Amino acid sequence: MAEASYTVASDSETIGEDKSSAFPEIAIGIDIGTSQCSVAVWNGSEVELLKNTRNQKIMRSYVTFKDDTPSGGVSSQLSQEHDLLSGATIFNMKRLIGRVDTDPVVHSSKNLPFLVQTLDIGVRPFIAALVNNMWRSTTPEEVLAIFLVELRVMAEAQLKRPIRNVVLTVPVSFSRFQLTRIERACAMAGLHVLRLMPEPTAVALLYGQQQQQSSHDNMGSGSEKIALIFNMGAGYCDVAVTATAGGVSQIKALAGSTIGGEDLLQNMMHYLLPESQTLFKTHGIKEIKSMALLRVATEDAIHRLSSQISVQIDLDLGDGLKINKVINRDEFEEVNRKVFVKCESLIIQCLQDAKVEVEDVNDVIVVGGCSYIPKVKNLVASMFNGKELYNGVNPLEAAVRGAAVEGAVASGINDPFGNLDLLTIQATPLAIGIRADGNNFVPVIPRNTTMPARRDLVFTTCHDNQTEALIIVYEGEEKKAEENHLLGYFKVVGIPEAPKGVPEINVCMDIDAANVLRVLVGVVMPGSRQPTIPIMEVRMPTVDDGHGWCVEALNRKCGNTQDLVTVQKKV
Repeated sequence: MAEASYTVASDSETIGEDKSSAFPEIAIGIDIGTSQCSVAVWNGSEVELLKNTRNQKIMRSYVTFKDDTPSGGVSSQLSQEHDLLSGATIFNMKRLIGRVDTDPVVHSSKNLPFLVQTLDIGVRPFIAALVNNMWRSTTPEEVLAIFLVELRVMAEAQLKRPIRNVVLTVPVSFSRFQLTRIERACAMAGLHVLRLMPEPTAVALLYGQQQQQSSHDNMGSGSEKIALIFNMGAGYCDVAVTATAGGVSQIKALAGSTIGGEDLLQNMMHYLLPESQTLFKTHGIKEIKSMALLRVATEDAIHRLSSQISVQIDLDLGDGLKINKVINRDEFEEVNRKVFVKCESLIIQCLQDAKVEVEDVNDVIVVGGCSYIPKVKNLVASMFNGKELYNGVNPLEAAVRGAAVEGAVASGINDPFGNLDLLTIQATPLAIGIRADGNNFVPVIPRNTTMPARRDLVFTTCHDNQTEALIIVYEGEEKKAEENHLLGYFKVVGIPEAPKGVPEINVCMDIDAANVLRVLVGVVMPGSRQPTIPIMEVRMPTVDDGHGWCVEALNRKCGNTQDLVTVQKKV
């Protein structure tokens, strides 16, 4: 491959890009998982998964910094599994992208065999690869961009045309700030994002296509079917409830969390070697090698436990540190009991949000790498009274196939057989609101609101003669404002002086069909129908890296002098 193909644009070179341009070619679908990835495209009659030069459809998600030209899991092949964990290889970027250094997910990543440092002040963590006994700093966006370039080059070689447009799958729990980081990485790789689809939504689209084809084969229109989709990969766990009929799939509810195979792996590593965090704290060459040996052995044991009742682990970590232990499946499940309890709670939450009873679910679809773990399959099936799981999709390919179908639909491709006459009605995975009523998070758009959506809520001043109001926008489900994802902030000025509680400050939030969020704020005084000051309209998110400092700085600067309180609706 030509070296020029691996050029990655800098962040600053992508900022002014025009994202409104139209491109006629069929967009490809990309599913970049925490540990594995795949690419697919609609070939005119069906979805086709693309293969790399080693004839692999499923590739490892990593980038190795061994020389001047980094290489990823698409183009390069590691001689041994240990090479992946030598300190020169960065992986698990999907867990780190768009997160600040106070995030628990970032702290758990300090156990990885490359450098993750934090200052715990709400800024981007420092990430580096060990190259020739020197730490080479990088960012999650750069690593992802390098990997995306390799995927683009691979797709262009097979399809024999330039690739520009993509549909990417993302976890349900990703904040809008994290989505902007994904878009930036794509722009750095020369790719234009048509859609960012929650992973279970992509699976729902594929399921909807299958149901539509089935109804055509049976010469009927097809009745509505309710499906629950449970997707658990290495980094995230997502659940969705979808109602499908006639090619239309409505997402009735979404739920997601940052739990996955990585948590199962790290829990088992700690179980095998309780002092591992202390031993590997320095990240020296010896420690990285030992960490790699432990990680590889533990991952292999987990894989074998999917088909065996027990496994033997014999491991020499050096310096007299050895592990000789038999692990059985019951031990594995007990060590990870909290993870499995969280999986159950996500399913319960999603069913409750969708207002769907267990007996109303027609199909239960379990996908993702962790779907091969017996406990995961049995857990989900038991919650639906032992119902047989849907077997119409490949657990590792379902999300990327759905993304490829969406790529064709979003590109305006027509299929003479109606295979692309599909529509997915999406929902907001997280609530969006502002800080008000003290330090509380007040949702304006609740979670699982059908998109596009437009909602408003009326607030007022909490101080006499208050002429300014600080609008701090968050996304999440926590009651305290700062425990949610910060999206941005701006100030409303020129509020007429009046006793507290008199001015009406209307906060309106609008999400369009392209999932773009705009926040509009207007001020109306009693007896007037017109805003007293020009309406503010701000597209979110506005924050950039280091935004963890923002709210603390705002609190020091303003205190509560510009706070708002909710106006209770009259019954």
